[in-house]
Amino acid sequence: MTLETARKVLAECIGTMLLLAVVIGSGIMGEQLAGGNVAIALLANTAATVGALYVLIEVFGGISGAHFNPVVTAVMAWRRELAVGLVLPYVAAQLIGAFMGATLAHAMFDLPLLQASTKLREGQGQWIAEVVATAGLLLTILRAPAGKASTMVAAYIGAAYWFTASTSFANPAAVWGRMFSDSFAGIAAASAPAFVGAQCVGAALGVAIARALRQR
Repeated sequence: MTLETARKVLAECIGTMLLLAVVIGSGIMGEQLAGGNVAIALLANTAATVGALYVLIEVFGGISGAHFNPVVTAVMAWRRELAVGLVLPYVAAQLIGAFMGATLAHAMFDLPLLQASTKLREGQGQWIAEVVATAGLLLTILRAPAGKASTMVAAYIGAAYWFTASTSFANPAAVWGRMFSDSFAGIAAASAPAFVGAQCVGAALGVAIARALRQR
């Protein structure tokens, strides 16, 4: 592995770690402070995620592309905007980073570091929501004007937290990391395969829509 490749892989690992720490940590904080009001907890979770996404994409975008998401990495490789040889290192870094992010969030709130989520997220509506959320994310990434991706992705995910039944995971690495947190943002392992499958379908749909809209 060259030094440049290592730098890109490290950026994906750190970026994904920080993203999951924000998603899980803000969920824990929101739940603690909301006094049982789930809407307030979700609002806090959303605001923190939107802010973090914008910052992380700006910080790491120039290094690795700031994917933080295996389906984004796969699509970029398919579009020949990322070397195929970087796909596995990127995805491995994202999964490792996601797990580290969950552990970091627990450490900051004095919770057991290793957890397994018991929060089931099941049903047709949830799966359709993940298809929609991921399709919209890929469409946003692929159609964003130059220099606008960080703002548009953050804004879209913030909106999708509220208009999708699943609260818009839209990211297999996020599913993986959130499996290890029995908190507000967690997802049970039993629910994970259907979410990831829906996300893959959504990614393909987003790419297809972007291609259909492309000027010939």
